[in-house]
Amino acid sequence: MLETLFGSKNRERVLQFILANGEGYAKEIADFYNSSLDPIQKQLEKMELAGILVSKKVGRTRLFMFNPRYAFLNELKALLEKARTYYSPEEIERLTMRRKRPRREGKPL
Repeated sequence: MLETLFGSKNRERVLQFILANGEGYAKEIADFYNSSLDPIQKQLEKMELAGILVSKKVGRTRLFMFNPRYAFLNELKALLEKARTYYSPEEIERLTMRRKRPRREGKPL
């Protein structure tokens, strides 16, 4: 949807993933979109250099999240949320209903 504005489909994917999950690492994002790792890593690095994202090391993994000091953060999030309304319902659910850990055994759905 925003590919022409951002210049890359992967850049939009990375931003949507981080908006939906709060944070993410390259392999996790690449696996989520069934994409190769290299273009996702390049987009993460470019956006970190631009000040849109920040990262922190957790063990050997670099976790990326939005930079709270980015001047246009609220506007960027609003744009991404607006673009998400044009996604298919399946894609919206897939982005927003993702669990990071398994459900406790015996817990009702």
